[in-house]
Amino acid sequence: MSNGMNEQELNKILSKEKILACTIMMNGSRVFEYFKNKKIEDKQHKIYSCTKTILSLLVGIAFDKGYLHNLHQPIQEYFSKELQEQRDKRKNDITLYHLLTMTPGLHFPEWEEWDGFAPMVQGGDIIKFTLDRELILPPGEKMNYNSGCSHLITAILQQVTGETALQFAQKHLFKPLNISNVEWYKDNKGIYKGADGLRLTIADMEKLCLLMLQKGQWKGTQIVSEKWIEQAISPHYSTYKHIGEYGLHWWTSKIDPTLDDDSDSNRFHFGLGFGGQYMIIVPKFNLSVIFISELYKEPLNPLNIFKSKILEHFIHNEELKTAN
Repeated sequence: MSNGMNEQELNKILSKEKILACTIMMNGSRVFEYFKNKKIEDKQHKIYSCTKTILSLLVGIAFDKGYLHNLHQPIQEYFSKELQEQRDKRKNDITLYHLLTMTPGLHFPEWEEWDGFAPMVQGGDIIKFTLDRELILPPGEKMNYNSGCSHLITAILQQVTGETALQFAQKHLFKPLNISNVEWYKDNKGIYKGADGLRLTIADMEKLCLLMLQKGQWKGTQIVSEKWIEQAISPHYSTYKHIGEYGLHWWTSKIDPTLDDDSDSNRFHFGLGFGGQYMIIVPKFNLSVIFISELYKEPLNPLNIFKSKILEHFIHNEELKTAN
């Protein structure tokens, strides 16, 4: 690896974990790669909740193209029938922003008693299941991890565009980036799973990270507006401090938490999927890191490796440059 990182040491650390792959891109080029076996690099991988971060890009494109107009639009417009059946009329105050920041106030113990998977994934009407949940907080008060929000967003996207989420993604995101090896699961009502349904190759995940680092530009074309990307990766709510803050379906965390600096130069941003799937970008170093893992009991291990070994290396290099 360039920049003097101890590649042998990193390989040893990765091989001890149930990490299938790790790649590091800097300035648009891959500077490190680790694959558990030869098949890993080119195959599709289920990226679980990293699907949410890509869904955020699709929502941004929908705003850019005029399909959506107001981030604070009550979702009553899209789910009038379902919400009319609700006894708690406060649910009419839930907006698209609340869905994107996971702050609708619904009781959704996904990371508590449900242990990572909501009962809705087993089938049934996911929209109804989500909207039927008891409202325990006013919308907008607190972020609570809620995959139901993501499925509602996909349903909204399909309503406003008149296309399936996959058709919209292929036309406006995947095709411009030359991403073709895609699979996206849908529910039994034909709505694509915005929470965890995408399968992608590592190379295509790298392209999506590069798009973010290039502030939505790809080969001279603005795929998604820079304004949307800034909103998506900005910290909006903080609930899970051991992970980071939450933006618009993107996680974000400080590079150096001891600094009173909330600018993008002191932040990295990431998608986090069940079992330790990661899409990480560090704008300060023009850096992206992908992890594909089978760490279902220890999904934060790749993030800890990233912070303690990979990020620390680039911080140290920066300090050396400054000192010289």
